[in-house]
Amino acid sequence: MEHEHTPSSSDTPLLTGIAVVLVAYILVMIFAVVPARREEAARAAAGADRHEASSHDAQQAGDLGQGFSGEAEAESPAHVKVDKHPDLWMVLPFVLLLGAIAMLPLVPATEHWWESNLNRFIVAVVLSAATLSYYLVLHEHPIEGHWLGHHVVHPSATGLNHMLAWTVFENGILHEYIPFIMLLFSLYTISGGIRIEGDLRAHPLTNSAFIAAGGALASFIGTTGAAMLLIRPLLETNKERKHVKHTVIFFIFVVCNCGGCLLPIGDPPLFLGYLRGVGFLWTFRLWPAWLFVNGCLIAIYYLWDHFWCYPHEQPLDIVRDETRVRGLRFSGLWPNALLLLGVVFSVAILDPSKVLPGTDWHPWPYLREIAQLGLVALSLILGSREVRRVNGFNYHAILEVAALFFGIFICMQPPLQILHIRGPDLPLASPMHFFWLTGSLSSVLDNAPTYVVFFETAKTLGGQNLVAGVAEPLLIAISLGAVFMGAMTYIGNGPNFMVKAIAEKSGIRMPSFFGYMLYSCCVLLPLLILTTIIFL
Repeated sequence: MEHEHTPSSSDTPLLTGIAVVLVAYILVMIFAVVPARREEAARAAAGADRHEASSHDAQQAGDLGQGFSGEAEAESPAHVKVDKHPDLWMVLPFVLLLGAIAMLPLVPATEHWWESNLNRFIVAVVLSAATLSYYLVLHEHPIEGHWLGHHVVHPSATGLNHMLAWTVFENGILHEYIPFIMLLFSLYTISGGIRIEGDLRAHPLTNSAFIAAGGALASFIGTTGAAMLLIRPLLETNKERKHVKHTVIFFIFVVCNCGGCLLPIGDPPLFLGYLRGVGFLWTFRLWPAWLFVNGCLIAIYYLWDHFWCYPHEQPLDIVRDETRVRGLRFSGLWPNALLLLGVVFSVAILDPSKVLPGTDWHPWPYLREIAQLGLVALSLILGSREVRRVNGFNYHAILEVAALFFGIFICMQPPLQILHIRGPDLPLASPMHFFWLTGSLSSVLDNAPTYVVFFETAKTLGGQNLVAGVAEPLLIAISLGAVFMGAMTYIGNGPNFMVKAIAEKSGIRMPSFFGYMLYSCCVLLPLLILTTIIFL
């Protein structure tokens, strides 16, 4: 195979865009953030009184964020209690978006229309605009902002509530969506430059080994990285077979979700827990449940494929599979394997809410995401263009996730705010309650922000053996529920959609939204019930 290291012409606009973003970021940091931090240091050195210093610290992040949006009234949550949530009917845009994802691919009149990422984005934008319009016109209560610091924003005394709408946009897009999609984009793009090439005999044991390897790898390079690395060789190995759909579904169960619970970098909910004070190695305590669920899923897959699907393959397809065999060959490991490690370290180290280890310096806002963009650029410049071409790499799958989750992250703000206010009043007392409620909502609300809501809810209950302020049995339940039940639907975790899109691009007719749920309810749900009985 010829290895070319010149970026494809199709990557030129992306590289140009990354360069523009990098330059703009550096200029903003030099001329805005750095002077602001120097001013803060100067005030502290001048001996500002304690009240002034604490007030400045509480409002600094809000002041920086408000520079983009004009005047605002932001106060520390310690001074203002937010105890009013949006109207309950404001869950409707989110429900409609879920309905569009579930139903439009099934309706003949909209099936092909929905295949366009532009059309998906249009639907997401329209429903997002409806959500933001509610806050602009109708919402009359303070809301909490999270971007660049925790603050409270009040409705306008006169006119439209521009700041409320902007704060919801900040929470959904600037605070949550951008870090989320940048991490997925970097893992997706860099892993797309690595090729595991070969066509093994697609025996049930071979496929089981692929899924098991992905489940073990998911905790260490993230569910997205493991999924993008292994889905293509798995599909290539099974290209002679007709019954492949169930293999992709079990791959989503294990590699895209349940395999990623041993380290915070494995799955976004656990990373958010790490940012809130959960120890980096604490999640290794989840290994018994990890081993049980993933082991059972792989065993069920093997029995299903061995006794039902493989015997129903056509004899001619079996002959082709047995004779067209090529051993595994790895290419593109340099520099992409090293760059994947760079993404992992950027996530672990460049947290703007914490000082850089060994220093007293807080990384600049979005420095983590900028570092990830830089690693993507290095992958495109230094990596092999031929490897990506043979991989059939394109940006369709990540664009599908980006288009839909833009709407999901905005439209889910009202449901999350309702949960935040009413969560402490819910009849939650036992780990079983937290496991099932966190997990059920993680299936449809994206598991990362749902984890945060119940993490904070559990903090209010106190208890013994606290981990980051949460009773350890409750934290175990929340962590397992968020990670495992992200596999219940296509939208529970970001990689689910990407694997679905890649499989469909390879000619595999994947089940619809509800068709997939039929598999998850029949296979995964009984295992989750057993998990509750054994481990909670």
